[in-house]
Amino acid sequence: MRLSIRSTQIVAVSALVGVVVVVLSAMHVTRLAQTWLTESEARGELLANAIFHRVRQVVIESPDPYFGIQADPGLQALLQASIYGASVTDAVILDIENVIVAHSDAARVGQRLGPRPILRTLIDAGAWSQLRGIYSGSPATLDVQMPMELDGEAFGSIRVGISTRLLRQELSAALRPVLVTAAIALGAAILIAALLARLVLRPIHVLRSGLTRLGQGEFGVLLDLPPGDEFGELGAYFNDVSRQLSTERVQPGGQINGPQPRTERPEDAVALFGQEGDLLFADSGVAALLPAESLGRTVPDLLPEGHLIRTMLETTFASRTSQGPERLSPAGGADDRLLLTHAIAGGEDGLRGVLLISRNASYLTRIQTTLAYSRKLVALGRLTAGIAHEVKNPLNAMMIHLELLRSKIGAAVPETRHPDPVAAGSLGLSSAPTRAAEAVALQHVGVIESEIRRLDEVIQDFLKFTRPEELQLAPVLLCALMDDIGSLIQAEAERHGITVEAPRPDPRLAVSGDAATLRQALMNLTINACQAMVGGGTLRVTVAAQDRGQVEIKVADTGVGIPPEDLKRIFDLYFTTKDHGTGIGLSMVYRIVQMHDGEIDVESTPGRGTTFRIVLPRAHETA
Repeated sequence: MRLSIRSTQIVAVSALVGVVVVVLSAMHVTRLAQTWLTESEARGELLANAIFHRVRQVVIESPDPYFGIQADPGLQALLQASIYGASVTDAVILDIENVIVAHSDAARVGQRLGPRPILRTLIDAGAWSQLRGIYSGSPATLDVQMPMELDGEAFGSIRVGISTRLLRQELSAALRPVLVTAAIALGAAILIAALLARLVLRPIHVLRSGLTRLGQGEFGVLLDLPPGDEFGELGAYFNDVSRQLSTERVQPGGQINGPQPRTERPEDAVALFGQEGDLLFADSGVAALLPAESLGRTVPDLLPEGHLIRTMLETTFASRTSQGPERLSPAGGADDRLLLTHAIAGGEDGLRGVLLISRNASYLTRIQTTLAYSRKLVALGRLTAGIAHEVKNPLNAMMIHLELLRSKIGAAVPETRHPDPVAAGSLGLSSAPTRAAEAVALQHVGVIESEIRRLDEVIQDFLKFTRPEELQLAPVLLCALMDDIGSLIQAEAERHGITVEAPRPDPRLAVSGDAATLRQALMNLTINACQAMVGGGTLRVTVAAQDRGQVEIKVADTGVGIPPEDLKRIFDLYFTTKDHGTGIGLSMVYRIVQMHDGEIDVESTPGRGTTFRIVLPRAHETA
């Protein structure tokens, strides 16, 4: 992960201070360890000298030297006092066979004392070896040795034991203030580095804020950067560019000229070149046309000879006049660009810099095509709505004339019948053919009426879809809505042998919506679910509160399911898999959910069932 400049500066300063603190602390620790070892050796030698002088007096005065040493109270006092010295563990007088003659611990007299490391060896080793000898491994006892001679012959030796455990404790106690000081220094370094980074990077934040305001179309953006350094010079360039842009944008009469704010003109991209031809700024749209790591490089370093952008920039620098627009077709199938350059007046030689504007020509073309297509769709919608209205009028007339035709057929047939069936039979007349013709005619009239009514329903649904009613938004209690749906769907469910499971939701749970359209959407879903379970099944409608102020409504059935290839099309207008379906019901459901700022999705497994999930905004709880 790449660190920001501020983070890099804080880390660098903290690391530098940390390294200095660690090095100084290590030097202090090594010197302190050397000092403690040397002082411990000096204390051991001082104690050994005192013991040796006393032993020499005892040996001269006593006929049995070893007995005199054991019995002398002065020697015993010296040996006992040795254990109270800093880092000293014991003091021992040995004979030439390394058998203990006198010891600070009287119980060990007569025992043989094995070899122990010599303190001088550790002192003569390096600094890290001294620290390793003190802190690594199990605690040990180091000896300060002094040989004893009597009349030129070896008489024995004196050993003073120095404990590395005691040295470790003393050294650790001395290091605590050092560690506290190091921690304080490191914390102060981090704080100072953060403040310094904030101070140093303030001009960058000011520049970024100014560029953002300028990119959003604000006129006359000026930066308050103190002169005297590189940031001050860059701020002066920015102010000159801002003044030039403000002058070119506003024409007499207050009309806006030139590039609009990026939020309104996302197809535009800009790059700013300095007085020497070096790239000072480039947003993502222009950066895609330039090599990587372009900032700070000059035009000849960025682009090859003959490149359109280079030619336009060099011409602008030379002539001090704007160039373009010119069309550029980048390689790799990228969108075509319209290039313009603007000379920014100012400076000693009359030119402060050059502004390069790149406009996405393909994007503009697509927007124009989309707008034209949208206008056609609007016109087509109005046309189809008008046609639907025009079709409804003839349908109504046809229904009226069908009713008149049915009544005339019923009235005309009795006139052709003979009042006396016996007489009619004697005359050779029969009423049976007339009644048969009447039944056939009425049957055809019924078929025509049924088809006209179905066509009228299709037109009614189409008009509702193209012209949805204005919503009357209010809190809708879901418990009441579910009760209405349950009572309306019960007859359809019983006709198909379907079990309806609809647990009553929390009486206070409500959504913000239009009760009539929501009821229509849920009715369409439940009726579709019943029609999908021809041989019976279970219809389950559940309501549950969700996070983020939403309510989830699920309509699940155990019907035939929806094939995977049809799932993406079920909400399309006029798409249906039913023999007599119109393909408008689910489209209306989708439209109603959209109008309520909700979401709808579907999960289906062929042969196992389908589940529709609707998420709507939750209203405040109602008593």
